[in-house]
Amino acid sequence: MKILVINNMLEQKHLDLIKNTAVTLGHEVFFYTAEAEIPQSNFDADIIYGFAPSIVKTSKNLKWLCVPWAGVDSLMAPGYFANEDCLLTNAAGAYGVSIAEHMIAVSLVMMRRLNEFMEETRAGEWKSPREQRSLKDCRITVLGTGDIGTTFAKRVRAFEPASIIGVCRSGKSSETVYDKVFPVSELDSVLSETDLLAMSLPATAETRGILSRERIAMLPEGAYVVNVGRGSAIDEDALADAFESGHLAGAALDVFQTEPLPKDNRLWKIKNLLITPHVAGNMTLPYTRDKNVQMFCEDLKNFTKGEPLHYLVDRKLGY
Repeated sequence: MKILVINNMLEQKHLDLIKNTAVTLGHEVFFYTAEAEIPQSNFDADIIYGFAPSIVKTSKNLKWLCVPWAGVDSLMAPGYFANEDCLLTNAAGAYGVSIAEHMIAVSLVMMRRLNEFMEETRAGEWKSPREQRSLKDCRITVLGTGDIGTTFAKRVRAFEPASIIGVCRSGKSSETVYDKVFPVSELDSVLSETDLLAMSLPATAETRGILSRERIAMLPEGAYVVNVGRGSAIDEDALADAFESGHLAGAALDVFQTEPLPKDNRLWKIKNLLITPHVAGNMTLPYTRDKNVQMFCEDLKNFTKGEPLHYLVDRKLGY
């Protein structure tokens, strides 16, 4: 079979691993750094590791698309694939470390008010200490207990929080890091006991607007919100209003309803809101690149043997 690899972040060791794995399994593989480099003669590829919309939308020969990221909401539109039987896998499981570290980092920046100190010291100001908050004894709710949420929970446990509550669609988790796990239907009862709400949800019809104006109001005064999932999960206007009223102490958003965030968006001007341009994940860590390629090669072996793909996306669920 013909495999196309489209990625400009891979190192030579990754290219060698993919090539050796593919050749050993009897496949031919072609490497590109961008979709525009792919010649028409390779539009009949059987497998794509990367992303090439022009092929996905037109080729009925494509049998498996492996995207090197976790979120696949943009691929869920009916008719997106020319071959409706094309398998879709993602890299959920490769980004837990990177995104969990980001969540820990921004939580500490907000709660220890490091953003304020950095602004003041850059201006040459030496100001007095002020009230700070801690992850120790913090009541943490993890909304979305998949790889990212659970990797965060395992790491934040070291800070000795008062509790770590998980909330997910099923209300169940095999992970022992959570003190309790509730279904999304019970989210309202959990929010009032939450000091730090950590959100890592995929974009689905069920998660859209899940943190509504009403639910933001259920959080205790002085609560913090971190969102690394999808921007569609939060009512951004309601969040801004909660800051202006003094209800929230801080928030850190890596994802937004519209990206890039428009320059005239009111979120830019909120003092205690940390904005990062969707950089919590990506293939920017060596570990993430290694894991990503490892996952593809693992499923390439499964695909060749006719065995189930380990990282298969359920298109009905959207993840």
